[in-house]
Amino acid sequence: MPTIAEKQAVLIDEFTFFDEWMDKYNHIIEMGKALPVLDELDKKDDLLVQGCQSKVWLKAEKQGDCVRFWADADAIIAKGIVAMLIDVFDNQPAKEVAAADLGFLEEIGLKDHLSPTRANGLMSMIKQMKFYALAFGGAN
Repeated sequence: MPTIAEKQAVLIDEFTFFDEWMDKYNHIIEMGKALPVLDELDKKDDLLVQGCQSKVWLKAEKQGDCVRFWADADAIIAKGIVAMLIDVFDNQPAKEVAAADLGFLEEIGLKDHLSPTRANGLMSMIKQMKFYALAFGGAN
């Protein structure tokens, strides 16, 4: 299974293929469209990520030493962003998720191309995923 660092490297490679930011946004949107739909029963208020402009539901479960993630959003860009994070974090050891440095976000230039509210939402998604990982035994 690829590590968090290896998954980030793949995303960096994917995004270097695009010259224009509109193409990168379209790729993020396509990632969101490919994300499996979250069951309506899981779209509960307690699974909403606090701090996101749009509604983003994030579900996590511990499986062995790893954390599994599922998500959905009511905005296509937010869904694409959470799909990227799931691509990196899903089925990874809780300790590694909790300690992960997400340098790929800077490498692909995402942080520079998000509005302040979307950037806050991105940070809230990361914080929530790491919180789940810590809760599942990811503390060092």
